[in-house]
Amino acid sequence: MRVAILISGRGSNMAALIEACRRPDYPAEIVLVISNKPDAKGLETAAAAGIATKVIDFRGKGSRQAFEDAATQALEDAEVDLICLAGFMRILSADFVGRWRDQVINIHPSLLPAFPGLETHERALQAGVRITGCTVHFVRPEMDNGPIIAQVAVPVSNRDTADTLAARVLTYEHRIYPLALELIASGKARLVDERVIVDEDIAEQPALAVPPLTDAPR
Repeated sequence: MRVAILISGRGSNMAALIEACRRPDYPAEIVLVISNKPDAKGLETAAAAGIATKVIDFRGKGSRQAFEDAATQALEDAEVDLICLAGFMRILSADFVGRWRDQVINIHPSLLPAFPGLETHERALQAGVRITGCTVHFVRPEMDNGPIIAQVAVPVSNRDTADTLAARVLTYEHRIYPLALELIASGKARLVDERVIVDEDIAEQPALAVPPLTDAPR
């Protein structure tokens, strides 16, 4: 499966996907990385891995439509099968999502549908939840919405700040995103009536095992 990744910053989840794709048995290859910001650090990471990169920057001189038209052209030129959003900080239009329906996936640092949007970890702590986590899902026009492919539940510590919680969840983002992409690219995960059916129990994946906290949950 030919994959493109859209980024806006350092691209740590992108780097995890790149590392996974180095496996000879991995069923996907990353053929293009697009950034809407020319100074995104992830562009250097992608270039160092030998992946084609493209900057599409219309800040202050164009519209979302202009960005999406240019992105679609680049994606079509690269014959992309699937698009992964990895820290991509733009809202995609319904037209773009419709053009690439069922071909765009995203990772979000919460157990969706809880805490969509920004300041996820701050809001989780304010709500006093005992469990948070991360979610990989197919993208729909509504923000942080769409059929869920995979999730990991991560416990919240009494001592957590937004920063420490974000760091812990990010560890599992780097594990679950490559797994979700592998499930899709291998055909082990498929959409049926807006629900993702998975042919194996991903909860049994050793890489997703979350160790218990040393203190009581929040």
